[in-house]
Amino acid sequence: MKYPIGIQTFEQIIEEGYVYVDKTDMVYSLANEGKVYFLSRPRRFGKSLLLSTLRAYFEGRKELFKGLKIEAMEKNWHRHPIFHLDFNGIDYTMPNALRAKFEGYFAQWEEAYGVTPGPDFNPASRFERIIQAAVQQSGQKVVVLVDEYDKPLLDVLEKDAELMEQNREILKAFYSVFKQADAYLRFVFLTGVTKFSQVSVFSGFNQPKDISMYDQYEALCGITEEELHTQFAEPIHAMALAENCTDEEMKQLLKQHYDGYHFSEQMTDIYNPFSILNAFDAKKIRDFWFATGTPTYLIRLMNHFHEGIDQLTGKYYSLDAFINYKADVEYPLPMIYQSGYLTIKSFEKDLGLFLLDFPNNEVKEGFLTMVTSNYLQCEPTLGSWVRQAVFALRKGELDTFHKQLTSFLASIPYSMRRKENQPERERYFQYTFYLLLRLMSVYTVYVEKEQSEGRVDCIVETPNFVYIFEFKLDGTAQKALQQIEDKGYARPYEADARTVYKIGANFSSETGTINDWVSTMQ
Repeated sequence: MKYPIGIQTFEQIIEEGYVYVDKTDMVYSLANEGKVYFLSRPRRFGKSLLLSTLRAYFEGRKELFKGLKIEAMEKNWHRHPIFHLDFNGIDYTMPNALRAKFEGYFAQWEEAYGVTPGPDFNPASRFERIIQAAVQQSGQKVVVLVDEYDKPLLDVLEKDAELMEQNREILKAFYSVFKQADAYLRFVFLTGVTKFSQVSVFSGFNQPKDISMYDQYEALCGITEEELHTQFAEPIHAMALAENCTDEEMKQLLKQHYDGYHFSEQMTDIYNPFSILNAFDAKKIRDFWFATGTPTYLIRLMNHFHEGIDQLTGKYYSLDAFINYKADVEYPLPMIYQSGYLTIKSFEKDLGLFLLDFPNNEVKEGFLTMVTSNYLQCEPTLGSWVRQAVFALRKGELDTFHKQLTSFLASIPYSMRRKENQPERERYFQYTFYLLLRLMSVYTVYVEKEQSEGRVDCIVETPNFVYIFEFKLDGTAQKALQQIEDKGYARPYEADARTVYKIGANFSSETGTINDWVSTMQ
């Protein structure tokens, strides 16, 4: 198989024989059941390829769709004028960058349709004249495709309020033409990561139909589990041979690392297409998606937010809490969800509530490493420490883990760990251990659960060992261990064949590390 890595053009994929997961039945449905759409999906999820496919369809390029689902559905192929805007590839923190981007498009289109530019820069009036000319010359209504509409806003989010407003006003003026020129429009499709509200760029025209959480279009971008198993059996088998495991074991490894996305109440399993195709090509499970870019705007949002990621993950929310980002509210959940770092893990229909958490190990490790490094200021050593710590626990080397944990905590800069009041010290203690243990859970089974006698701080399970931790702040390790005994935290593991360790540990707010540690073996 030829994998279209870095290729986002439908024409090239088809003509050069790259593997293509057929979504053209949904393309037909979009084109014939509506007019103005918006779709939010994380980066590298196939949005650009979708727009390229729509472009080929509306250009009437029937030959490219031979053998695909749409061939049996579409009988009348028409060529429409296409206006395709891609906001990628430019740093919009530069003054006038967005204006220059539009000037480039307008100049190109005005030349193509013989339109004389107006006396000033006016996105609405210039684009309306271009649209009218295109319709008059072609005899067909126009199609407008916009890729990453929100990038001019994301680039300056929480960084430059004045430039954010300038970019918003330019975009708002441009999109207002869709209302004025409605009679000339055949189809409009906008993609992006984030759906903005309150400062909406769409307020100048009728709101597009947001299909981001429609059951019908949940699999419009990405690869479903069914598609993975039926269309990629060959590369799955090749990876299994390379890793010396069975096909079923490889499917499970791929699921843990790249699956887990759900975009509607239907809960269809969606795999990240960029990561899975890269994995097939390399015959290796690696963190391909997260390595393509650091979401610095999320860090800026988190720094303005007074709660950590532990307050956001593993909780139920109403749809309104995460579907729209409101730029005047310092609440990062919608942005984190829409960027793909959290996803829907379950839906309680009776209550209308959605459980949000990390979609898979690739995202969990990458995002938590980024958040932890920013919070603790420990980036150079963090990844190495996590792997060494997990390795020690897998081997049953509890003393080694104790030394590793103590040393790592002591290495955190004094300015980061020094808190002047009790609530802040408690918060630092709790958040630090949450971040470290959740990072370790990429390689182990991490449990924080209610038991009949109370909540155990942490259970780490490896193939041969179970570790039950109870942490105290400015107390004693013996008191922590006694709580494990008194509450019966180890009782569920009495019949477990693995070795069970019970560990009490005390964290000193004065030294910023573990100063008391005691363990027993069940």
